[in-house]
Amino acid sequence: MIMKMFYVIYAEAADDAIINAFKESGFKAYTKMCGLMGEGEETEPKLGTHYWPGNNNALLLAVSDEKIKPLCELVRKLKVENPRAGLRAFTFPLEEECV
Repeated sequence: MIMKMFYVIYAEAADDAIINAFKESGFKAYTKMCGLMGEGEETEPKLGTHYWPGNNNALLLAVSDEKIKPLCELVRKLKVENPRAGLRAFTFPLEEECV
């Protein structure tokens, strides 16, 4: 089976909405990274400082190739519903599951 890693990053302020939407869509298995900092092109920087408050979160989902299209559609929908969340999603090949 061909597997992919789906990586989505978003403003931590949108965490509840993002997590709930993924779970409601049947995507319940993920790894979550919190407290990420960065600058994007559509929103203010999230650097965790007084001047640039806030942070980002990221989700990693190891999924079969056929799940990528529904995940991308979900993220597009969430981007419309949460325009200030700075939502971005990427996929990359998952070459091997070791355990």
